[in-house]
Amino acid sequence: MERGFERLTAFVTILLGNSITFIIALCMVVFWLTNKKFYTQDIHSSIGDVILGVTFLCLFIIQKAFVHFSSSLNLKVNELVASHAPANNTVINAEQKTEDEIAELSKEYAELAKQLKEDEKKL
Repeated sequence: MERGFERLTAFVTILLGNSITFIIALCMVVFWLTNKKFYTQDIHSSIGDVILGVTFLCLFIIQKAFVHFSSSLNLKVNELVASHAPANNTVINAEQKTEDEIAELSKEYAELAKQLKEDEKKL
């Protein structure tokens, strides 16, 4: 069940962060603004509609930027982990793991950090 949800969220993230999706959303907003019903409403409602339209488009821009940044950051981290011999390779492609798997890895690294602090105090 959790794997399915992770796949669904990954698919939706890719879909919303796509340039074509933004173009479709832009066309929807332009159609919405050029519709005659838009001009018959009072000014407050019209301003609210414009703000809603801009916010709607900004969602896709932010999502696209996040997908690009996240993908490049994950690639860089994977390269660093793969190139360092003593590194634990279980963290490669961590973005494809479930939240439970990531939480388990985080616990392991928290314990490792605690152990390293104790070792430093002993020295």
